[in-house]
Amino acid sequence: MEGTIAERRLRARGGGSAVNSPHEDSFREFVEGSWHRLLRTAYLLTGDHGAAEDLVQTALMRTYRHWNRIVAYEAPESYVRRVMVNANISAWRRRKAVVHVVAEPPEPTSGASGDHQDTYALRDELWRAVCAMSPRMRTAFVLRYFEDLTEAEVASVMGCAVGTVKSQIARGLTRLRGDLQADRTERADQAEGRTR
Repeated sequence: MEGTIAERRLRARGGGSAVNSPHEDSFREFVEGSWHRLLRTAYLLTGDHGAAEDLVQTALMRTYRHWNRIVAYEAPESYVRRVMVNANISAWRRRKAVVHVVAEPPEPTSGASGDHQDTYALRDELWRAVCAMSPRMRTAFVLRYFEDLTEAEVASVMGCAVGTVKSQIARGLTRLRGDLQADRTERADQAEGRTR
C-alpha cells in the first residue's frame, strides 16, 4: 500500500483521499522532509519514543485532513508542531497521574580526564529533572530551549500569553536549580558516608 502512515490510516477508516491529487505529493514531501524534526520535538514533549511516534502520527493525520488549507501557510511545520502540542495537552488531561520510573544514574567518577561520563551523567540528571516537571512547564522548556523558539513563538504554539510562558520558564529554572543542587548534596553526603 502506498502513501504515508497518515494517508494509509485515513484510507483504512474509509476516508478515501482527503487531499486533492496535486497536494498529495506536497504532503508526502513535507512528511519526508520534516519527520525527524517533528519526531525529535515529540520525544522531547513526551519523554518516550513510542508516545513520540504516536504523537507525530496523530498530528500528521489531523494535518492531512486539511492539507489543502494548511499548505498555504508559510510554515506548515509550525502548524503541525502546534497540533502536536495540543494533542499532547489533551493527553495530559486524560491521564490522572504520570509515573516516571528511571534507574538511578551511575555514580559520577572523580576527574577522569577525557572521560565523558560526567557530561552524560549531568545530561541524564538534567533530563530526569525536566521529565519530572509538569507537562505544561516541560512543553515551555522544550519549545524555548530545545526548539530555540522565542517566548512569543512558544506562547503562540501553546495558545497562552507570553507572561504565562515567562512564568513557567522562571518557575522551572528555579525548580531545576533546586533539584540539581539537592541531587548533588545527596550524592556528596552518600560519598562522604562511604569514606568514613
